[in-house]
Amino acid sequence: MALQKPAVAFAAGAAGGFANSLAVWIFGILGITAAMGVGIAPALSAGWLYPRIVWGGLWGLLLLLPIRPGNWVFRGILFSLGPTLVQLLIVFPYKARTGMFGLDLGMMTPGIVVLFNLVWGLVAAWIYDREIER
Repeated sequence: MALQKPAVAFAAGAAGGFANSLAVWIFGILGITAAMGVGIAPALSAGWLYPRIVWGGLWGLLLLLPIRPGNWVFRGILFSLGPTLVQLLIVFPYKARTGMFGLDLGMMTPGIVVLFNLVWGLVAAWIYDREIER
């Protein structure tokens, strides 16, 4: 039983990572990101999807923190800030070389990143709270 909560947190985060990835992909194929002037439109492939699901699971371990248990919306919003800040302040400028906040991909990039990570946070927190309350 000792691993139940961490396992659920990882699984919920991974599901959130999958939901986030689908949102990014759908926005790309529908041309929504392009219409907003943002150059994010990935192909849906295992190589692109797998790390996003694993990282989503790792970020899901934040759900183990005892911050407002039972209020999944608040926790989803709060915990979505972690991956958002890492993406905007570390991944984009240093790994992807797309400038601070990913602005080389378009001026609306930070807003899009906040939106997509909010999808992750809300899905992960909802699943975690739903499964832990059983």
